[in-house]
Amino acid sequence: MSKAVPPRTQGSTRHEVRIIGGQWRRTRLSVADKPGLRPTPDRVRETLFNWLGQDLSGWRCVDAFAGTGALGFEAASRGAAQVLLFEQDAALVAQLHQVRERLAAQAVTVRRGDGVAALRALPEASVDLVMLDPPFDSDLFLPALQPAVAALAPDGRLYLEAPQAWDDAVLQPLGLAVRRHLKAGAVHAHLLHRIA
Repeated sequence: MSKAVPPRTQGSTRHEVRIIGGQWRRTRLSVADKPGLRPTPDRVRETLFNWLGQDLSGWRCVDAFAGTGALGFEAASRGAAQVLLFEQDAALVAQLHQVRERLAAQAVTVRRGDGVAALRALPEASVDLVMLDPPFDSDLFLPALQPAVAALAPDGRLYLEAPQAWDDAVLQPLGLAVRRHLKAGAVHAHLLHRIA
């Protein structure tokens, strides 16, 4: 979730996001003042988890570009059995570990590393939900989607957050189709599923 964000103005307050639902509802997560860090907005996360259903009990989830961890901790809060958070930035990884300890989030595993490489290393069809929110100014979208599809269980879901809409014509060669789409400001949120 490390993406371009407008520069802060003088006197701006420390930014936070909150977990929307589940056992840690209303828990606030600090957003580090780091260039490019742009967490998924509360409204978009709320919509995503409305699409998925409120109860993710037993789900295996991966957030390949974790940033603040808002998406992954939201999934764990709603009962996901396993949530893997991958993040490259050492300071953000340390913050993710702190949040995991504070919440006693046993289902959450934090790993430092490249999101695309992490996706490639996942066993085939082993994940129920893959969450992809790469830096908006990166060229990681297609490289991340390809291994994400391979890791996705046949009835799994893939969340893609991007600066532009991805339609079925572009996604079909990857074996994906759009189930739901939302545009909120500069954010295009997609819920994708595998096609035969």
